[in-house]
Formats: sequence, structure tokens, C-alpha cells
Amino acid sequence: MEEEKKEVEAGKPHGRSRRQQTRRQQTRPGEKKILFRAIGAAAAVLVLAAGAGIGYYFIQVGRYETAFLPNTEINGMDVSGKTVDAAKAAIEESLSGYELRVLARECPEEIITKEDIGLHSEFDGSLEDIINAQNPRDWVKYLRTSASHEIETMIVYDEEKLQEKIAGLSCMDPETMREPENAGVSEYQSDTKSYYVVPADPGTELIAANVERAVRDAVMNLESEVALEAHDCYTKPAVKEDDEGLLALVSELNTYVGAAVTYTFGEKNEVLDGDTIHTWLSVDGQTVVLDESQAAAYVKELAGTYDTAYKAKTLKTTYGDTVTISKGNYGWRINQAAESAAVAAIVKAGEQQTREPEYIQKGASRGENDYGNTYVEINLTAQHLFFYKDGELVVESDFVSGNEARGWATPAGAYPLTYKQRNAVLKGENYRTPVFYWMPFNGGIGLHDANWRGTFGGSIYKTSGSHGCINLPPSVAKTIYEGISAGDPVLCYHLSGTESKKSSKPAASKPAATTAAPAPTTAPAMTDPAATAPAPAPEETAPVGPSVEVPPGETGGPSAAPNPAEESSPQETPVSPAETSPADSGTPEGPTAPSVTAGGDKESFGPGFVDQVPEETQAPIGPGM
Repeated sequence: MEEEKKEVEAGKPHGRSRRQQTRRQQTRPGEKKILFRAIGAAAAVLVLAAGAGIGYYFIQVGRYETAFLPNTEINGMDVSGKTVDAAKAAIEESLSGYELRVLARECPEEIITKEDIGLHSEFDGSLEDIINAQNPRDWVKYLRTSASHEIETMIVYDEEKLQEKIAGLSCMDPETMREPENAGVSEYQSDTKSYYVVPADPGTELIAANVERAVRDAVMNLESEVALEAHDCYTKPAVKEDDEGLLALVSELNTYVGAAVTYTFGEKNEVLDGDTIHTWLSVDGQTVVLDESQAAAYVKELAGTYDTAYKAKTLKTTYGDTVTISKGNYGWRINQAAESAAVAAIVKAGEQQTREPEYIQKGASRGENDYGNTYVEINLTAQHLFFYKDGELVVESDFVSGNEARGWATPAGAYPLTYKQRNAVLKGENYRTPVFYWMPFNGGIGLHDANWRGTFGGSIYKTSGSHGCINLPPSVAKTIYEGISAGDPVLCYHLSGTESKKSSKPAASKPAATTAAPAPTTAPAMTDPAATAPAPAPEETAPVGPSVEVPPGETGGPSAAPNPAEESSPQETPVSPAETSPADSGTPEGPTAPSVTAGGDKESFGPGFVDQVPEETQAPIGPGM
């Protein structure tokens, strides 16, 4: 404590001097001597190591005066650190028992021996030249790099023998070689409804020049084997499985065969899918070609199976008997051109859909019959008809059909109602006869009111019938007109045993006094006969014919076919009807009545036909249609 006071009084910092004293006390005189000795020893070691390293370096320099530098290769052989004599000995040793294994596709392994090609060593001083050209002082640098030399005279073989040996390899036999095949498109796979890419076949066709080069290089480098495939010795396919064009082609094919159309025909279905579509396809280069004629043939086959127009129909008549109606164009009829185009578009788009085909004409139903339960049943033998709507009898009536004696008999057959029209004018050569209810169903033949007749039915038609039309009492014509629609079937048939010679008068009223038939060129007044008494009936022996209805031929006979355009757009002739009803008929409003051609048998196409049977449906129709 006294010493500390003295130090404070003397102005010495107490703490600092103590630390300094502590440091001085850490190294004592004996310890300094030991430290100096350790440093000296380390320095001596470093000097010795440096000397040893320098010595080693120069020792190696001396060594590489006569030896190859590190990482030196000659013709692929490692000769690092070897003298020329040692390198020659290694070469001789490698030649002893040397053989080369040749590996080829789909061929057994083959051997080329030293003796096969006259292989031996031969030195011309090239090894010595390499030794003399190298700098031994660079040996350290070659620890991190390498030197490669190629010399011509080290090993030698007989060129002719080598070529003969290569030519004799089994893999080089042209008879065993198989040319490569390009990748391509598979056959259609029905289980997956698709195509796939068939991989290329590389084949086994060798390129002789490349084989010789590969074998020669392997021999010169004393390699133990050579794989010809690794040395580009085979011809290659031009198209491989990853070819973009090929992949796009397969994708397009799969789009086409991926399409599916389910057709509905009532309770029956027909499925068009890849199993059929693939037969329509071909490939031109890398383009898919759809044979649309085959699509059309498919639709034609559908039409042959499911079209009912121009085909025979059976009808259970109101009389209880069943008749076969073999003629007429009523029924289903596919629009083959439109549907073929639709099918082609669906296939190209790869769509899947359920659809009805495009129709030119439809029937009422599918199933046992195609005419449904709304129709006009016309018994030409009995001269009596029935109008059923939704299966319920609406009206029945006697009628007068075409004049058999004049060759204008109304033909049997099943026909769709073409249209219906109020206040039409039936015309012929020099004659124009107005009617209130015009309902054509077979060209110029139709149902209409005939207020000039006082009696209907019986045998009137045989000598005093119409020119083919069905003449009806006005009230009956009105009832049918109000209940029937365009397209509804009109079924005309003959049924033996139902003949009747007795005619009947309209139920509405008794006939009035006999009046003359209309003047040849003057249309009668258009007073609705359904609301007035009918005109008196002519005698059965008095011909009605030309003064009321005339055939469409210019000469007044039934040979000329009516003009379809005239039927659908009848001419309008100035007539002053007592009653017009545009709302009922759908005809233009005005004071005139349309003029139409009525009546007539068309023997050129079969009785009652105005249009020839379409070519596409002629085959399945059968005789007489």
C-alpha cells in the first residue's frame, strides 16, 4: 500500500504500469532463449526443404533428358516417364497376342488377330525425335497439361490383308444387311380408335468406307474392340420418330378418326366412328386426304336403309283389311348432298355429336309405319275417304275421283300434302275454275270442293269423274282443309269387294234445281259452298270433265307433267271471288285468286307422279314406282 501511494504521489498511473509490468513478467530471460532457438530451427528446416526441392527438380530434369515428359501419349499409348527403349518394349508387349473384337448390329462378335493382318512393330527414329524435341525443364508444366503425338511408323499392318479381312466379316455380307426404314404411321388401331408413330428401323446396312476407317484407327491405336455403331458406320433413316411433320400427320389422322356421329332414327341408332372413317382416309406425303365420295356412299347407304319415301307401305284400312300401297313418295327422305357435306365437316373437325340427318322430306313417325295417325285414307274402289287426326276420325265422305273412261283415273299411292290454299283457280286450256279449298298431294292432283256436283261416290268416276282430283262436298273439303297440314299423308288405295254403285248426296242439304255447267272461259262466282246449297248433280252419264277441270297438257290431254314451280307459286288471275281468306290460306291478300294446274295422270313416270323418282333412291324402290 505504501508503494502504491508513492506511485500515485509521483504521478504514475496505477493500473497501466501494473499491466506493463505484468507483460514484462511474462517473458523471462530463459524463455527468450528457447524462442530464439525454435525460430532458428524452423528456418533451418525451410532452407533444407528448399534445397531438397531444388534438388528434386533438377533430378527430374535429368531424368526427362532421356524419358518422355509426364502425360505424353504416342498414337494413343501412354509413354509418360518411359525411355525410348521402354516405350518400344511396351509396344512390342502390346502387340503380343493382339486381337481386335468387331461389334456390329444383329451380328455375332468377330475377331481380327495380329496374324490376320500382318501386324508388327516398326520404328524409324520418330520416338527419339520426340525425346530430343522436348524440354526437360518443362516437366513441372506437363504435370498440369498433356502432350499427344501421332507417328506413322510404330506399328505396321498389311493393307491388303486388312481390307480382305474387313470384307469377309459376316456383318459386311450384303445378303444379311437390312436397309433402314423411316418412321411412319401405324395401321388404324380399332381398340383405341387411333393411330401412332411407328419408330424408324435403323437397319443393318453398313457403309464400307466408314467401317474400314473405324477398324484401321482401332488397329493403329491397338484398341481391343471397335463398335461400328459408335463410329457412324450405318446408313440412317431419313425420317425419325421425332420428326415434326410426322407427329403433325398422326395428330391430324387422330382428329379425323376421333370424330363420332350417332344418328337417331326413332328408336334405332347408327354410329359413325373411326372404325368406318379410317377407310375414307389416305395420306399424300404429309397431308391427310379425306375421300368425300366415301362419305357420300355412307350417307347413301343410310338413305337406302332408313328412307321410306318411294317404298311400299301397309295400311290397316278402316274396313278392317290390310292393303299394301306400293307407289307414292310419302315418307322420310335424306338430303344426301347436304348430309354428306355435313359429315365431311364433322370428321375434319373431329367433333362428336348426336344428330338427325338433313332431310328433304320427313315422315310422321319411325317404326311400324311412317305415316303416323293423322292422314287422309282414300278408298278409290269404294269412292269413300276418311280423315283421321291424331288417331280420331274427323270426317268421312263419298267423293268423285278421276274419270277412268277418259284415262284420268286417280292413281293409288302414298303422298304428302304439298300445301293447302284458299280460293285457288284450277285451270286448263281455255278454262279457269275457282275452288275454295285446294289441297294438292300428287303434282296437279289434289283434294278440293266441287260445288257443281250434287252427288258423290258410287260409280260416277268411271264415266263422269274428274281429271284426277278428288272432288269433295264443300263442307267435307272445308273440314279437311281446317284440320290438315302440309306434309300430312294422303293414302290412296284400291280394295276389291268394297265397290259401290250407289252415289250419295252431301249431308248439308238437298240438291237444288239443275243448273248449267260453268261457261268455258268464265270462272264461277266464289261463294263459299260450305255455307250454301250445292249445285245440282249432273247425271252420271253426263261428262263433267273439261268444263270444270282440264289436264295440264297444252292439248287438253293428261300426258304433260305439271310445272312444279307453277304448283308452289300458282299464277294469280283476276277473279272476283265472293270470299277470300288470306289468313286461312297464307296467300297474299287481294282481290284475285291464284291459278293452278290441276288433274292429270303422268304415265311417263308411273301413274300420278309429277317428279321422276330421284336417281339416288331408284334402286330400292322396286318395279312400278
